[in-house]
Amino acid sequence: MPALDADRVVAALRGAFARDGGRVELLTVAAEKIRGAGAPYTSVYMYMLHGEELVLEAYAGRDTEHTRIAVGYGVCGTAVATGADQNVPDVRAISNYIACNTWTRSELVVLIRRGSIILGQIDVDSDVPDPFTPDEEAAVRKVADALAVLL
Repeated sequence: MPALDADRVVAALRGAFARDGGRVELLTVAAEKIRGAGAPYTSVYMYMLHGEELVLEAYAGRDTEHTRIAVGYGVCGTAVATGADQNVPDVRAISNYIACNTWTRSELVVLIRRGSIILGQIDVDSDVPDPFTPDEEAAVRKVADALAVLL
């Protein structure tokens, strides 16, 4: 069973939406609830696509200086460029990896899509090597799918 209870996160998102929570509130709720699941979720960054650039709009966890990432650059930019989620068990093995911090060992990037249109992504960093099982990835995907409807 995944550490992340996606149904609980989705319920919180629906609550924020019902209160007329704006985009930043929805993204912040998602980031905080995912990180609140505990290990392996060290930091969660919500990047939204603006043209050819991903822009950090909300996060929970460690600060990052990477508030803008070009499409095609790093794990986050690669996800958008290829249109595919990224599950990187060891970030040190990626040549174009952009380190949000020195403790990160693995990263999961799940795209937020409305149909074929990519709106943004959920970027999860972990201090643990290779923690993101297919169940964890599916749980984050469920949150991303909810955001695609609510944003």
